[in-house]
Amino acid sequence: MGNTRLNPLFENLSGALAKPKKKNGHRCGEYVIATHRVAETTNPNCQRVYIKPADAYTRSTPLSQKEMRIQSRFTAVAAAVATRAKALEHVASDRQAFLAQKDAADGKKTMKAYLWKVCGDAYDAEHPQG
Repeated sequence: MGNTRLNPLFENLSGALAKPKKKNGHRCGEYVIATHRVAETTNPNCQRVYIKPADAYTRSTPLSQKEMRIQSRFTAVAAAVATRAKALEHVASDRQAFLAQKDAADGKKTMKAYLWKVCGDAYDAEHPQG
């Protein structure tokens, strides 16, 4: 971890500055990642740079059964949300139901979040965990 002094042109910098290139089946280079701390503090060093090896984000263990269930649920619910958002027979009723629950304490604030809840609940009802 190191502190970074940026060109005066940039106030702060955050994200991947360099990624390893994959050529002919192997990776050349390293990850160079910059972060800018936004939390309040008295420390003036708020810019950090991290250098990680090319294989830093390679998974070392196989997926567990739980992870595979979570991934398949996400894939199925995402497809259901995309289909339902375009389905004309559901648009009016979904909009009314969304507006009715929007101002509730635990209500979803966006239509997409509401559709994720509806489709996720439907998926969970069809695929009980056990």
